[in-house]
This record gives sequence, structure tokens and C-alpha cells, in this order.
Amino acid sequence: MPDKKKIFDVIAETERLIVRPLKSDDYQNWFNEFNNRFPSQYKHDKGRMDMSVCTEEWFHNLVEKHQELALSDVAHVFGIFRKEDGIHLGMVDFSTLAREVFQWARIGYSIHNQFWENGYCKEAVKEAVNLAFKELDFHRIEAHINLDNIPSINTARSIGMEFECIRKGFIYENEEWTDHLVYCINSK
Repeated sequence: MPDKKKIFDVIAETERLIVRPLKSDDYQNWFNEFNNRFPSQYKHDKGRMDMSVCTEEWFHNLVEKHQELALSDVAHVFGIFRKEDGIHLGMVDFSTLAREVFQWARIGYSIHNQFWENGYCKEAVKEAVNLAFKELDFHRIEAHINLDNIPSINTARSIGMEFECIRKGFIYENEEWTDHLVYCINSK
């Protein structure tokens, strides 16, 4: 189990990016970039969203919830920020699937669509996986990906995740049980 006091101090950096937990003072930056999203670019892109409920108080509660989830080792949620100007680019998260002899997590990731095709997702996800192995003590990380989500498949492959299987009727979404690809990577 990771040292819980380190959760909020965990920061990963690449040449261009910082991956870290959200802070309450990230609100305006976070809100602006969600609000600046382009319309949906394909089926698995949420595109523009209704941000009317996302008040500063709502965001403060979200940050607190992320901290609670990290302290209880249920989930570890990180914002992705560009170093040069601090702009919020997206999110990456790890959900703990099992500890003890497994040390197993699921990864989720997204980059705001106005920042696509700059290599940010690959760079952030690769560094976040390193962080998960070194700081959160996971041994195995899985990505559960819709069969037709080519950008997510490409991201998983680009950081060294390997296709393992198709899990049939694995996740309930859009009012039906859907099959998902499982890509995985183990710590070395």
C-alpha cells in the first residue's frame, strides 16, 4: 500500500508536462479548458459538455473527493498540465482493482480535444504509468478499451501496453453490456 501522506505530493514531470492531483486553485484553468472543448470529434469523444453545474464550490468538493479516494486507495486522479503556461490539458486516473498479492489497477485517460495531435496523451500516460509503478506501488496496470476506440488503443500500444484479451459483456454502458479490449503492462 502506498504511503498515504505522499499522495498529494506526488508529481510527475516530463519535458513538456506536469502530472499532479488537482488543487482548488486550478478551478478557472480546469473550467476554461473543459469549456473550450470542440464539439465531439468521434463516438468516444464527449466534446463540449454542459458546465453549468461546475461552480467553484462544486470543483472544491471534487478536489476533496479526489483526495478522499486517494487516501482510501480507491482511485488516484491526476490533472495533466502543460509546463510552459500551466494550461490544463486533461486527466489520467488509476482505480485500484486489487492489492495484496496483485497490486493491480485500471488506468483511464483523456486529453481535451482542442489539444489533440500534439503527443500530450502518450507523454502524460507514459509518465503517469511510471508514477503508478514507483509511487503508488502498482505492479500491473490495465486499460479497458471499447473495441472501436482507435485513439485509445493507439495510446495504450504507444506506451508499451500489450493486448491481452477481449472481455465479453464486461462493462455496462449506454444501457447494454459491452465487450472491451484489455491492454496491460507490468512493472519491471
